[in-house]
Amino acid sequence: MDQSRGTQPTDGGPGRDGAAGADGSARQAATGPPPREPDPAALFILLDALRLAAPADLQDRLTALIREALLTLRALIDHYLERLDAPPRERNVEDIPIE
Repeated sequence: MDQSRGTQPTDGGPGRDGAAGADGSARQAATGPPPREPDPAALFILLDALRLAAPADLQDRLTALIREALLTLRALIDHYLERLDAPPRERNVEDIPIE
């Protein structure tokens, strides 16, 4: 990255230190590690904190809402797993004459 303007060089040349490996390791180091997948545990911790912070009469409703959301997520996962296990469908292909 060019420190004076805050932009990356576009010429594909070496990185800031001027040394690029034969395998392009300087470019990989400049881009950083690949992005991580989202962690669902953080979402569950947030939902639990919101549920506990709610008044007593809302806690039961929030618990039911979270339960329904998790059941929906489970049904969606089951649906996609069934689609992965099923044999591929035959496609109906129709010849259309071109004149």
